[in-house]
Amino acid sequence: MKSNLVAVIVLMFFLGGILTISSCKKDEQAAGTDKELYEMAKATSGFTWFKHSSSLLNTSSGSGHPQAFLRTRYNAVAATMLDSSGKIMTGATFPEGSLIVKELFDNATTLGRYAMLYKNPGSSDADAKGWVWGYINADGSVAEPASNKGSACISCHSQAGNIDYMLMNKYFP
Repeated sequence: MKSNLVAVIVLMFFLGGILTISSCKKDEQAAGTDKELYEMAKATSGFTWFKHSSSLLNTSSGSGHPQAFLRTRYNAVAATMLDSSGKIMTGATFPEGSLIVKELFDNATTLGRYAMLYKNPGSSDADAKGWVWGYINADGSVAEPASNKGSACISCHSQAGNIDYMLMNKYFP
């Protein structure tokens, strides 16, 4: 009888441990729109860097991102809104199909996360301005799902001095 009680107690601790481990919140791997954005962000061909430089920039004082460094690139469609110095033209509105990828680095060599804006007004994940927001860790896990329509990002990206939600010119003149 005593050995059965010990076995039951051990089993309860074992099952409790499994339940505790499985209930921990983990970022889920990208699927659907998030996976599409992740795949687009990983592709680097055909992009133009902000100010024509792939050098890492120290994260600005106005950034809501915890990573130490960043660099930003624009697909060919979005690059039509850059001036000859590679900065966003004043008053620009990015056309449909624009993809802007901010690479966020934990340190000088480790890419930690992608923050993306993709102008696709036909998407069910698009916000009122037609942007689909992506916030995905470098390992493909989702930090903030596109289905949230940038709700965790828009307040910062709407601050004075933004150009169609972009703040690169403001913080990196």
